[in-house]
Amino acid sequence: MRDVYELRDELERTAAGMGAVAFGVADLSGPALRGTGAPSPFAERFSRGVVLGMRLQRAVLDDLAERPTPLYLHHYRQTNYQLDRAAWTVADALQRAGSAALAVPASQLVQRDPQRGHLSHRRLGWAAGIGFIGRSTLLVHPRYGAQMRYVSVLTDAPLPAGIPVAGDCGSCRACLEACPARAIGERAEDFNREACCARLNEFSRLPFIGQHICGLCVKACLFDGSRR
Repeated sequence: MRDVYELRDELERTAAGMGAVAFGVADLSGPALRGTGAPSPFAERFSRGVVLGMRLQRAVLDDLAERPTPLYLHHYRQTNYQLDRAAWTVADALQRAGSAALAVPASQLVQRDPQRGHLSHRRLGWAAGIGFIGRSTLLVHPRYGAQMRYVSVLTDAPLPAGIPVAGDCGSCRACLEACPARAIGERAEDFNREACCARLNEFSRLPFIGQHICGLCVKACLFDGSRR
């Protein structure tokens, strides 16, 4: 197998060339992820999670007011598509290097009540050192806040892994004020998932939406490292 540091650098360059502005590697067997449900059953087959993040376009977010818009829906889907393409390319590079790799979809539900995907990309991103988990339970990037979307590639390649970020939202409560469901509390542990899902159900019935999206807490969170 190739040198793992060299391979990691190649993967990061590949991801950046496809639009990723965040890149990290999480140790799926490490203590940070135990009990979070982030790696799901995949941790039995893979030891690392490569996490890629792309920034949402600010102009699209600025168009949001009290509810999601058709423009935001299109942008949300296109960002997920770009993430999935990047993840596929990274997984292919890992496979060509002799490792097993699985690109996990950026947004795909496997359970509806409560809503659940294959795994938590945001938790893997936290474990990889990309950002911290904010009050909204979103992953907060040091430059772009929560205005990002993520995807993961699971692999058995022993890539150098990052360490979790111990940051917090400080005095910023912008997402609490922006949340139309009043689902966000003082701590991530206080997040009211049922209230959030209920409002997403309402939004999904809006004309030209038809999907469980919101975006208002994402728009509100532009963390720049100075709001404490």
